[in-house]
Formats: sequence, C-alpha cells, structure tokens
Amino acid sequence: MAEEGEKAYVTNIQRFSINDGPGIRTTVFLKGCALKCDWCHNPECIDFRPDIYWKQSLCRQCGRCFDVCPRGAIQPPVDLGPEDEDHHYHKIDREKCDRCMKCVEACIYEALVQVGERMSVAEILDEVERDLPFYSNSEGGLTVTGGEPTSFPRFTLALLREARSRGIHTCLDTSGFCSWEVLDSLRPYVDIFLYDVKCLSGKLHLLRTGVSNSPILANLARLAQEGESIIVRVPVIPGFNDSVEQMGRIAEFLETLKPALLQVDILPFHNWCQDKYRWLGREWEFEKVESLAEYDVDDFREILEGRGIKTTIGG
Repeated sequence: MAEEGEKAYVTNIQRFSINDGPGIRTTVFLKGCALKCDWCHNPECIDFRPDIYWKQSLCRQCGRCFDVCPRGAIQPPVDLGPEDEDHHYHKIDREKCDRCMKCVEACIYEALVQVGERMSVAEILDEVERDLPFYSNSEGGLTVTGGEPTSFPRFTLALLREARSRGIHTCLDTSGFCSWEVLDSLRPYVDIFLYDVKCLSGKLHLLRTGVSNSPILANLARLAQEGESIIVRVPVIPGFNDSVEQMGRIAEFLETLKPALLQVDILPFHNWCQDKYRWLGREWEFEKVESLAEYDVDDFREILEGRGIKTTIGG
C-alpha cells in the first residue's frame, strides 16, 4: 500500500509518551497495517483509508448527516435508549459508505469524526519539534508507529531522515512484516528498533494475525546480525501466547539476539480500546476479556530474566 504523493495518513500525534522508547517521546501513528491481529489495540490504524468514528453518546439524532449522505449510508434518526441497551444499532452502514466525509462535515456535535489526516513530513516534524526541550532533557525523541510504518517505505524513510537531519532521536516501532530491503533502507536513520514478537509458532501466528511470522523473525535476526539496537516488545494475549511454553520459546529465540537486544518489554493485554471498536461499528472478541495486571505476567519476566535478558513490564 503506497503512500499518496508526499503525504501519509496519520491518526494521532501523541505527545509526552513514556512507553514508546527511551525518555519523553512524541509518537506518530501512521494509518495502515497488513496484519489483522485479533486483539489489536489500535483498530483505527488497520485500514489504509480514513475511517469515521460514530460516538453515540454525543449524537443528538438531528438528521443532518442523514440529509447530506450521497450513498444512503446513514441510518435514519431514531430515538435511542441507554447506550448499553442499543449496542446493535450503528448509525453508519459501512458497506455503503465511501468515506466522502460529508456526514462528518455536517455534524455540529462532533459525534462523527474523521480518523486519519493526510500529513506531509514537514507538517509532522513541525509538530514534533514543539517538544524539543523535553527530548533534550530526557534523551527522548520521535517514535514512528502505526499501523505499520514499513507499509509506507518512502514516506517513513523521508520522515526518519528529516528527523535525523534536525537532530531528533528516532525509534521505529514495527511488526517487521516487510522485505529486508525496506528495513535495510531505514536502518541508517533509526536509533532504536522497537520490534514486536508475538509468538514463535508459525501456524498460530498466521491464524491470529493473518500473516506468516517467517519474514518477521528472519528480519529481526538480520537486524541483530547488523548490530542494530533493538527493544523487543511482547504483547501477552489471553488464549494466544499467555503460557509458560510459548514464552519459553520466545525467550530461547530472543537469547540469540544478544548483544543487539537492549531489553524486552512485556506488554500485558488491556481492553481499554473497547470504545474505538464501538465507534468503528466493529465487534471485538476481546471486549469482555479482563485486562492483565503486572502480577499476571511476572512468571514471563522471570523466564526472560533467567536467560539474562533485561525485561520490563509495560515498556
């Protein structure tokens, strides 16, 4: 999925981020990802096109969006009861919607919100540079994430290269699902790779993310061989990789990455993204799954530390 011209869709520029690399960072979320992880905490970043949130609690059923929709994708105004009793209702018929955003423009209550704004490298870095004093005092910088930034190789390369020219420390948060040639082109402009490892089982990875983990693991090993600085991030997902066996296999593999492996961040599952799925009109199988606490993953930290790997919980 190529970027359009010299711009890419950005869903969020998150300031004062302290869990996306060292120090205080500004995290830029690019929109679009080839993986379809069942537990995805950023569902708004999966589609390569702009999305529309419908925030039911703000909607007054005024009918303005219904009147302007050229595709008949807006449901007629209805009298809704409490939100939790009307979970089946959603204002937008997503199959008919062509994302023209006329409904968003018509909404005066901010109940309909466009997700994904096309931005240039210069526009992004002008925002990032507003926090330069925080970076210098904390050894922080810019983190590019998504979605999947390697899905936009030319744009991500331009963004990282320009950040480097402005003296900004850079982290690339990636699934590693791309060609080696893409990662190799980005390497000169990345100070630290934040690299996701979800599981070692190829069959299970394909089943729950939609893609093979073969290129992911091969690219990670290659980065380590090239001496890049790497922080591996392991999301712990109930019913997927939350077992001593799975974590043991991950730990065994990660041990081979030393000394390039700086540390491992264990990321316990949380369900705080429920609203995003509702706003997008999507069902989420993890909606009622309880979030994991730090003590739920202590055994996994012990497994990694037992192999001499520096490990944190939560990044």
